[in-house]
Amino acid sequence: MEFEFNGLGQDKPFPRCLTIAGSDSGGGAGIQADLKTFGALGAYGASVLTAITAQNTRGVQAVHVVPSEMVRAQCESVLSDIRIDAVKIGMLPDVATIREVAAVLREYPVPFVVLDPVLVATSGDSLALENTVGAMLEQLLPLADLVTPNLSELAELTGNRQAQSEQEMLAQGQQLLALGVQAVLLKGGHWEESGQAGDWLVQQSEEPQCFVSARVPTPNTHGTGCTLSSAVAAYYPHKKDLRLAVASAKSYLQGAIEAGAAWKVGGGHGPLAHFWRTIAS
Repeated sequence: MEFEFNGLGQDKPFPRCLTIAGSDSGGGAGIQADLKTFGALGAYGASVLTAITAQNTRGVQAVHVVPSEMVRAQCESVLSDIRIDAVKIGMLPDVATIREVAAVLREYPVPFVVLDPVLVATSGDSLALENTVGAMLEQLLPLADLVTPNLSELAELTGNRQAQSEQEMLAQGQQLLALGVQAVLLKGGHWEESGQAGDWLVQQSEEPQCFVSARVPTPNTHGTGCTLSSAVAAYYPHKKDLRLAVASAKSYLQGAIEAGAAWKVGGGHGPLAHFWRTIAS
């Protein structure tokens, strides 16, 4: 009998989520943010480490890549033993790692895959040690149920300049759909002049839907992309509807940003308050 919890639904078993990503020694993004998000939302979290970063709120000081064969071994170890309901893919530092992750996901199909194409950290430091865009487009996009790029990542994936308007952003999202992606969550929160953060969900055969939240004046935005994609992965097994999962994830992220807005952790872009609901209660 599966353990039941008083979180996302008392009548449903808790979801098992796997994150395939790099570590953040500062604890704000990457594997650490993913596992915090899974735990905060009542999901069981497993992890596959793709890289070790020396990282803090100010930036990335060093990156050590985990050998691709070890990445695959971690994936196989988890997927051959634990039922995984959703996978979140984050930092993939090189082409070999991308190929191994794609190969193992084809061998062990998972019901829901979220690809967060992490190329650059919040600080602006590169997290891809090779030009991984081509391999990502070829190997991983066909396996993803949802891709969650920010504006710069979207431009890299589509070969365009960074979108300067929502119209350009939506057009680039359609380009990804034309490549066979099932759905894209376009994160438009990087437009600083706007008082609101608007993200667009575009899907095959569906009208685009906008999710709007109030912009919070805070430097503590480290790990927002990781957290949002992980939250969607945690919610989807229960919601079974991508729009509802994204709406719930956005609401959770907003709460985490607001609760951590005044935190003083380090001297740069600080982390979110992932367990804000526990703190609030």
